[in-house]
Amino acid sequence: MAAGGSALLVLLALAVVPAAGGQGSVIFWQGQTPPDYAGFAVAVGQTLEIPLDAVGPSGSNVTIDVTPRPRGAVLDQTSTAPARAVLRWTPTVAQAGDYILYVSAYAGRASAPELTVYVHVSREPGGPRFGLSSLTGRSRNATLVRSVAAYASPRRSARVVTRLRAVTPEQVPHVVYLVEGRIDPESKRYWIRIRLPILPNGSTGWIPREAVEEFRSVDTHVVINRARFRISLLKRGRPIFSSIVGVGMSRWPTPAGIFYIRERLTGFTDPIYGRLAFGTNGRSPVLTDWPGGGFIGIHGTNQPQILPGRVSHGCVRMRNADIRRLDRLMPIGTPVTIR
Repeated sequence: MAAGGSALLVLLALAVVPAAGGQGSVIFWQGQTPPDYAGFAVAVGQTLEIPLDAVGPSGSNVTIDVTPRPRGAVLDQTSTAPARAVLRWTPTVAQAGDYILYVSAYAGRASAPELTVYVHVSREPGGPRFGLSSLTGRSRNATLVRSVAAYASPRRSARVVTRLRAVTPEQVPHVVYLVEGRIDPESKRYWIRIRLPILPNGSTGWIPREAVEEFRSVDTHVVINRARFRISLLKRGRPIFSSIVGVGMSRWPTPAGIFYIRERLTGFTDPIYGRLAFGTNGRSPVLTDWPGGGFIGIHGTNQPQILPGRVSHGCVRMRNADIRRLDRLMPIGTPVTIR
């Protein structure tokens, strides 16, 4: 056979290779069907349309389905052999937020590889880039499902800023704070910018949306005033808790900046940490008494008489009774401002 004929056979073979994870499937996605982990952005009041095309064995009738289907979303399937459908949805104000949809196609016992599709619904029209958190409103966080590289910009060819493990140094699930999102109009890849647990403080990086679980939302905000030795917890901008604290000494200062509560820890063998501690993503460039070194924590103390004041190696110390009260009011993922 001529070289051109060989190339044609290769192209035909590639055309019927199923998506990743689809070995053994006899139904294939085709046409304008978005890739797995595709992302879409739509504003309230605008109509989102997602075309879906699938083909099965000759003559088979293929059914396409989308679950969970948001309220008001309609799946219009116009044919079954081959299968063609369009998901149409005009979200309302109450539906602003992020959604995970699962797209399937089946005919009897045969099925196509399930696709995961992300949809971000914003309150106002905008471009492919959108905010996910606000210190004065709601903040979003999520748990990593796997280790992942964080990039300097939302593309895989960008410089790797750092690599994140699925668990923290204290071996608990790694929660990340979501700053903003971006959906590439061409590739449909959904990227999220997160706060990183590295120096210099304030560093951020981009990771793919599929690296985290469903988004969670909090409406709390911790403010620590180093000059007044006070910690305050705000809920929707209103103070609901306040107490005295100890902060870092002048040679081991508690760093200023915007951080977040990354983890909750108990069971310390050293009474200096009290009975409860919260770990942040903040790092001390000098020294800290946080286990493992480097991270700024908010924890109890077995020396309440030294509070308030500059008494630590960088961590924020609280009376045990106060941090237990804070624990009842402050969820993981809460942003922290240190002034």
